[in-house]
Amino acid sequence: MSHPKMNDTVLLSFIGKLDNGEVFMTVEKDKPFRITLGNTELPPTLEQEILKMEFGETRKIRVSPDEGYGPRDKNLIQTIDNQQMVDSLQPIPGMIVALKAEKEGVEQKIPATVLTVEGSRVTVDYNHPLAGHHLTYDLTLLAPAPKEDVH
Repeated sequence: MSHPKMNDTVLLSFIGKLDNGEVFMTVEKDKPFRITLGNTELPPTLEQEILKMEFGETRKIRVSPDEGYGPRDKNLIQTIDNQQMVDSLQPIPGMIVALKAEKEGVEQKIPATVLTVEGSRVTVDYNHPLAGHHLTYDLTLLAPAPKEDVH
């Protein structure tokens, strides 16, 4: 058996879970995740463990919030008073909405999770839904990825 090296492209399957057992993502073996190691597409903890694995091996890997999606930032929870938004979107708690925000002089749409709706006041959370959570991956390093055809 062989190990992948940095900059290798590999195929993975995994089940990602939170500490409470909730599954946040599943990638099946028949539709694997293609990743190039070293391209910062995965948390560093995952990449380092994958580099130690043999093809065909399965491991349980735990990622801290600092290496995953970061800690929850209370400053990213805001209440917006906007009757037009309430009328047009009819937001409900748990709904993810794209809200306009200006960053470095450019207007962008940023996803936010609706926490509460009280009349025209909507409280939203701009944190990534997985921020602040420890993440556990049951990960299988399937195989080196086949070379992609370039035409």
